[in-house]
Amino acid sequence: MATIEAMNHKPTLIKLYHLLINADGNVNEKELITGKQMIKAEGINEFEFDRIIDSLKKRNPSVVYAECLEELIKLDHEKQVRCIAWLSVIANADGFMDRTEWHFIYQLYHKELGLKLDDVMKMQKELIGLKEKSFSLLAVL
Repeated sequence: MATIEAMNHKPTLIKLYHLLINADGNVNEKELITGKQMIKAEGINEFEFDRIIDSLKKRNPSVVYAECLEELIKLDHEKQVRCIAWLSVIANADGFMDRTEWHFIYQLYHKELGLKLDDVMKMQKELIGLKEKSFSLLAVL
């Protein structure tokens, strides 16, 4: 059995991303672009990402949410914060966090995981820096 520290957060992050971008019923182009930046920053294989997303489209969102919650609880604190911070970065990618997206993120970080908003915001700033570096690299390519 894997230790908590060794648990891979990437499949959970992909599931959370899928739930978030579909939460408001409107998948925004900027959210998709930020998702690509997340993939690069997290070292997620693009083929694996696409495969997981395709399989998630066929599944019940409440079942996927329950799985995510179970997986998040098993992650260490830093990876929990990182996952929630990515959700915030993605939800804000279009310049506006929809009420449904906000509720989804708040439910996870505050009610389910009991994370501190300051921790999430600090990580969010770090990830925005990674996202900008990733965007610069994509623009060059």
